[in-house]
Amino acid sequence: MVLPIGTAPIKAEFLVSRVAPAIPDDDAAEGSKSHVNPSRPAAGEDDNDNAGGRQKKKWSKEDRKNKRGANKGRRFQKVRDDLELCWRIASGKICEFGEECRNTHDIAAYLAAKPKDINFPPITALSDVPPYVPRDSEDEDMQGGERPPFGSNVWCPNFEATGECKHGLKCRFLGGHARLNEDGQTILVVNEDKKAVSATTQTELNAVDAEILKQIRTKKFPHPIADAYLKELQAAADEQKKDDVVIVPEPEQEATPSEPSTSLAQAAEALHDLSQKDTPDAPMRPSEKKRLHWKGKTYLAPLTTVGNLPFRRICVDYGADITCGEMGLANSFLQGSKEEWSLVRRHPSESIFGVQVAGSKPQLLVPAAEIINNVCSGNLDFVDINCGCPIDLVYKTGSGSALLDAANKLGKIIVGMNKALGDVPVTVKMRTGVKDGKNTAHKLMPRLQPEWGAAALTLHGRTRQQRYSKLADWDYIKTCVEAVRAREEDENLAPVPIFGGGDCYSSQDYWEKIEQSGVDGIMVARGALIKPWIFTEIKERREWDISARERLEEIRKYAEYGLNHFGSDTAGVNTTRRYLCEALSFQYRYVPIGLLEVLPGRMNDRPPAFRGRNELETLLASPDSRDWVKISEMFLGPAPELWSFMPKHKSNAYGTEESQG
Repeated sequence: MVLPIGTAPIKAEFLVSRVAPAIPDDDAAEGSKSHVNPSRPAAGEDDNDNAGGRQKKKWSKEDRKNKRGANKGRRFQKVRDDLELCWRIASGKICEFGEECRNTHDIAAYLAAKPKDINFPPITALSDVPPYVPRDSEDEDMQGGERPPFGSNVWCPNFEATGECKHGLKCRFLGGHARLNEDGQTILVVNEDKKAVSATTQTELNAVDAEILKQIRTKKFPHPIADAYLKELQAAADEQKKDDVVIVPEPEQEATPSEPSTSLAQAAEALHDLSQKDTPDAPMRPSEKKRLHWKGKTYLAPLTTVGNLPFRRICVDYGADITCGEMGLANSFLQGSKEEWSLVRRHPSESIFGVQVAGSKPQLLVPAAEIINNVCSGNLDFVDINCGCPIDLVYKTGSGSALLDAANKLGKIIVGMNKALGDVPVTVKMRTGVKDGKNTAHKLMPRLQPEWGAAALTLHGRTRQQRYSKLADWDYIKTCVEAVRAREEDENLAPVPIFGGGDCYSSQDYWEKIEQSGVDGIMVARGALIKPWIFTEIKERREWDISARERLEEIRKYAEYGLNHFGSDTAGVNTTRRYLCEALSFQYRYVPIGLLEVLPGRMNDRPPAFRGRNELETLLASPDSRDWVKISEMFLGPAPELWSFMPKHKSNAYGTEESQG
């Protein structure tokens, strides 16, 4: 039987159904970041329509619309212990608040109320047959006596990585770094040797403390370079206003030929003097700027929500050379937002790391760049300007892809950020244009380096209007590359690194697109979300038929890295669970290449319902968000009773929409 066009060519022996479900709508799911209260399903919409394989009713156009797009009411609250122990007491320190502390200091009561330790399985214990990880049977059938305050044979990811666990007694893996003394009291263990080694190999960089955030929030953090540049811009604007003023004389004061005050000679002389001024947006080629030698390197795109530090570590392990933090808003950086400043955190394994910022004008982006550079102090390799974000919330403020239609303003932004960042290069990520069918990048890109000093360029082969619909236009990317190279040759400039982006999903895709378009590399985005091991495929120039057990190892590693980053206390465990489920909401889309009739797989092909080569492979392909939570429980213990996960895409939502953890 011939499958419809756009259907993944899965071998007949693995097919459960020949009908391909609707592909998740990445456009609509990226179209909102609101966190309003979740709503109930629309009338006639049954959350269990896709469960159990029962016959489904025929949906109307309105029904189909309601099942697509984003769950705009996603809200994730922190889950905490029922009895909160003071973090100072938990870490073995003295609490300066004493009895007035809002959290308990009663260690015995806290340990008695605390859930038992979570068992984090070693890699060697993983299996591709149920139950996939060994069950924790410890203390299940205790005969009399009290449950011990912590488990035996427990492995704490934070203690193993750094030699100590900063969460102390609050850690959900307490048995990995606690012992009972002679008096029966719980004491914390520290491995000083491992702690010393981890200071350079595991300690995250660019941590911003509360005092610095307060200075930024109260506008007391200095940014003198930005201030001076903005004054120059204002002076230039004031000068321009003067030149633009047209004085209309009163009838009785009309100039006669004998009055030379408005002679053409004087006007020409004034324009000449103005043209000789050293204006701030003059071409800038600072020799002190670091050159970016990125040709041949693999680049993981900055990805909102899912491109967090644990995920970037996974991609680095698989071979990503360049990583970039999630997009941060310049205005939020200037307001001292704790959440925004967490986006600049960097792991030592990220060898080339940058921060991406979005903003609408120099008054926001230039001061933000200077503060970011000063706070990160040598732990930043580049700063990327987002000129590609298509979502309405960003575009309507004049940020993201709106800058594509404001070339002069973008030029002032790049020049100012170059000044504010010292020797840290400025890069630009953009789309082909704003409106479909009206590409403009071929005019803008050749100006970015020669006129304003951009150090690297990335072009996503779609317009803002296209979002993720239709295929990326790699022929047009080639046109833009040729335009940039032609100007560089005319002006005898060193070539700037140019990366393309769009629909790269395999090693074959990657190398064919590089050869076809002439780019120096490809920024990988959705391809990495669905299969993070794509970087190994690219480096080794092969398609990897990764096994289900190897994929489970990757999920375990994500959980480990998440606990390292978000913490191993109750709140950290469930934050890790949330982001692990976010990652699984993309990874389930992967169709193992061993199941395909034709290689390589294509990102936009819709797979019919299929079974894997074993039960684990089938589970990992489940679109049911409840299965993602079950997978998280293999490594993070049972989810709290009121915790459920609402995915970005409506088509994956199965659980309750009322109680989000």
